[in-house]
Amino acid sequence: MMIAIAVAAALLATSVPPPADPLTTEIGALDAKVFNAYNRCDLPTFSGYFDPKVAFYHDTGGATFEREAMVDGVRKYICGKVKRELIPATFRVYLIKNYGAIEEGEHRFCELATGRCEGIAKFVMVWAKQDGTWRITSVLSYGHRAATPAGQRSATDR
Repeated sequence: MMIAIAVAAALLATSVPPPADPLTTEIGALDAKVFNAYNRCDLPTFSGYFDPKVAFYHDTGGATFEREAMVDGVRKYICGKVKRELIPATFRVYLIKNYGAIEEGEHRFCELATGRCEGIAKFVMVWAKQDGTWRITSVLSYGHRAATPAGQRSATDR
């Protein structure tokens, strides 16, 4: 009986995720705000989260090295066309001592016209905290590929 209780307790302990640390919670909230503005095409709010000299590297689109060029790309290719959805199981945050944080994960892109989520990609964002304000200084967007067929979940969604 004691073994069964110990096994049940061990299974329960491994099935309950640990609470997120404060940095992960804070960056997660910022990610939600950034991409809420992105999805609504609220470009003034969206651009405010990025450093003026943001380095943005996109495996299929190339690189830009200033906020206005990056925002212009969103205006041309995203607004009214695509919505971004974070895949929560892939979201990770790492502290950068005396600087800020690294955020990584995967996200899918859904076409507004059809509602179909056909694209998926990995991303890394570097956040700097200066004078109490968080700004994104670097973005890597890579590994763009087709999402799994409709109705199926990828391994990262499970």
